Amino acid sequence: MLVDPLATLRGRRSAKWRTYPDDVLPLFVAEMDYPLAPPVAAALHAAVDASDTGYSLANPDLGVALSGFAARHWGWEVDPGSVTAVADVGVGVVELLRVLTRPADTVVISPPVYPPFFHWAPEAGARLREVPLTEEFRLDLPALEAAFAAHPAVYVLCNPHNPVGRVHTREELTALVRLARLYSVTIVSDEIHAPLVLPGAEFTPLLSIPGAGEVAVSVLSASKGFNLAGLKCAAIVTGAPATAALVGRFPPDVRWRTGHLGVLATVAAFTDGDAWLAELHSELDARRAQLGHLLRTRLPAVRWRAPEATYLAWLDCRALGRDDEPQELFLAKGRVAVEPGTRFGAAGAGHVRLNFATSAEILDEATARMASTTG
Repeated sequence: MLVDPLATLRGRRSAKWRTYPDDVLPLFVAEMDYPLAPPVAAALHAAVDASDTGYSLANPDLGVALSGFAARHWGWEVDPGSVTAVADVGVGVVELLRVLTRPADTVVISPPVYPPFFHWAPEAGARLREVPLTEEFRLDLPALEAAFAAHPAVYVLCNPHNPVGRVHTREELTALVRLARLYSVTIVSDEIHAPLVLPGAEFTPLLSIPGAGEVAVSVLSASKGFNLAGLKCAAIVTGAPATAALVGRFPPDVRWRTGHLGVLATVAAFTDGDAWLAELHSELDARRAQLGHLLRTRLPAVRWRAPEATYLAWLDCRALGRDDEPQELFLAKGRVAVEPGTRFGAAGAGHVRLNFATSAEILDEATARMASTTG
């Protein structure tokens, strides 16, 4: 999978390429450097050529496309009618929290986790309770049971888990659903990275677990897997009448926030993007292996667990400094931008998150620069 030369990439106008000066290699935000999937590019070109840039009407096309993709990739049977379009996963989670919580209700999360998880509950008027992952980046089921026994309203799951790249097993998710049913806790599952499960791991949709439909809602998108974040389209999926009724309580204007081009691109990705996605998985598997080799040979003080999903590496740099010192060191001296670990919670102190969805050449240059800061 070819990546444009660095000079060409710097001509892009997205946040990845405009946040830092041109002498910085940007490996921070979750945005890939690869060209769009041809079916997606064709759908967008066709819409622009036809001046088809009005308001979105997502269904039935979005539901049908997602249903087909889920069946082919995960063996998950999704009723197209259970799919509701929203602008992005964050909007979907917040709107769900608004209808699932009352003031002073508690929402549980498991850091280290994607930074907006810390803001979604307060935005909806709820309080936050943290139940960190274990040292092996597993769900801490005993600690979650203790938290659920205090009767929080919602647990927001990250499946697969950003930033550590853990793909939760069917057994773990089955145990989580049992706890949710036992203590009447609703699970909202952020499954945005599901299309990015890499060779060696297998994604389990939460709603494919028996009994999950009554206590869980999933929020998915093609935005990470197909690099469509700026086009604004995601999907809420429900599995039972009680959870389906939740989306009926959304404000009427929520549907109008979804981008029409986002819907068109998502439908194209989920319908015709399988070959491109398979090529992407192979490319990311190679970059993951390359990064592991470069860390061993150039940055032996940095520890990591190779991610099972995503193109995001969670690097333990505590040997190089505390808090955000490693991120600041790599930026100031190496001119490489990575995400500071503290954004993902207290457990992220001394860590950084690095995006390896780029070319072999850029990854090689970035790690060489990072290594030069530790001599």
